[in-house]
Amino acid sequence: MDKFMKRAVELAAANVRNGGQPFGAVLVKENEIVAEGVNELHNTYDISGHAEMLAIRKAQSELQTHDLSDYTIYASGEPCPMCLAAMYLSGMKQGYYCASVETAAETGLGASQAIYADFKKPKSERKLSMKQIPLEEGQENPMEIWQNKQ
Repeated sequence: MDKFMKRAVELAAANVRNGGQPFGAVLVKENEIVAEGVNELHNTYDISGHAEMLAIRKAQSELQTHDLSDYTIYASGEPCPMCLAAMYLSGMKQGYYCASVETAAETGLGASQAIYADFKKPKSERKLSMKQIPLEEGQENPMEIWQNKQ
């Protein structure tokens, strides 16, 4: 097993022993670990406290950048949609995982699998109903403000 994946799995196992879920992540650049994270939901009650998110946050905060395009993430479990989106938004081009979302579901951790399945449905059929509320006439448009500043 790759040394970085081995480290991600070690972090995940330690997290389980400490009362957390079996998820660890390692962010790597040029064959060096830049940041690590484990799910901290059991400590922080922050649903976004996933291993991958925390590793990304640490790196971006320390490096003062949003651009992680030259970085690779190693995760003990297949990233959930939120973590995967953070990887996309940070510009990552490569990542590895050990346990699949299917394996996680078999062990009672099926939220990611359910969300991925829900995303495949038309918006009108998803479990979370999201409806657009357009701007009122004459209301300031933040998107236009942004566009004009570019």
